Amino acid sequence: MDTMLAGRFHVDTKKFVMEEVPVPEPGPGEVLVEVKAAGVCLSDVHLLDGSLAPLFLTSDTVTVGHEVSGVVHTLGPDLRRGLAVGNRVTLEAGKACGLCEGCVRRRPCTEVRTAGIDYDGGWAQYMVTPEETVVPIPDNLPFDQAAIIPDAVSTPYAAVVSTAGVRPAQSVGVWGVGGVGAHNVRVARLVGAAPIIAVDPLPGARERALAFGADVALDPAAPDFAEQLRAATAGKGLDFAFDCAGVPAVREQAASVLGPGGRLILVGITPRPLTITEGLTFNYLQKQVRGHYGATPEGVVELVQLASSGRLDLAPSITDHIPLAEAADAVNRLENKTGDPIRLVLVP
Repeated sequence: MDTMLAGRFHVDTKKFVMEEVPVPEPGPGEVLVEVKAAGVCLSDVHLLDGSLAPLFLTSDTVTVGHEVSGVVHTLGPDLRRGLAVGNRVTLEAGKACGLCEGCVRRRPCTEVRTAGIDYDGGWAQYMVTPEETVVPIPDNLPFDQAAIIPDAVSTPYAAVVSTAGVRPAQSVGVWGVGGVGAHNVRVARLVGAAPIIAVDPLPGARERALAFGADVALDPAAPDFAEQLRAATAGKGLDFAFDCAGVPAVREQAASVLGPGGRLILVGITPRPLTITEGLTFNYLQKQVRGHYGATPEGVVELVQLASSGRLDLAPSITDHIPLAEAADAVNRLENKTGDPIRLVLVP
């Protein structure tokens, strides 16, 4: 039997190990993709450190990785889309469960399975995926850039475009300018937000945010932070504040500088409770809090078009390429922010 190298997380022992495992075979409605690039995300770090638990995993072990691009290698039976061996593709980061009431009624799935968490993902040489998750990519879109679209780019894209519905000339604040936050800044710029204010304690991250299109970059620990932000918004406060860090203190600070009708969008994930200590003014100014999770299928398709047409250059987002065998080192680099990475990409 053919085998392949895969990054496997053992849920019961909380151990991450590079292992030789059998190459999976596609079943009905599935394809086998030869992985060419796989992104390393903070969600992967949270899975491996135990702060993010699989909800629907049916075994004790899972191949990590939900940002994947590659080439269709083998076709399973009963396909309906006309996919062909050799097609260049990226993969949506999750799949519908097919069992919930939403799926049965042909509505949005209410129990979406996430690749690399709830089923085997793409930190491997090959990955099986349902054909509905496959998004073709053109020849001019490199695999590394295509791989990060289904989360690092499409999650903030959906947060800005769908959950928030940002319109031109509305003010936006982005807290945490890492892998997701950096693209939140870029998407906000793409839709015409103004001003865009990036907030990060790291000077390098603030410089990057300015290069990516922020108008102002602030240190959240500055004694006059609130005054600086209000000056940047002509005293109005923010229309939208995006928490891309998943930190309670960030949410408190971001909520406090919202203007009338301002909305706090929770993009970063954390198991810790959401608390807003602001009192009457939160009600008086009619502020809102909106949760956000993941991307939309149409968003991935739109971003592939934007990237391949030159509207969105994702090359600056790729910090480094790392051999698949060194996935543990990549996790360590991201967890410790070694080199302040935007996205590290594993290459089988």
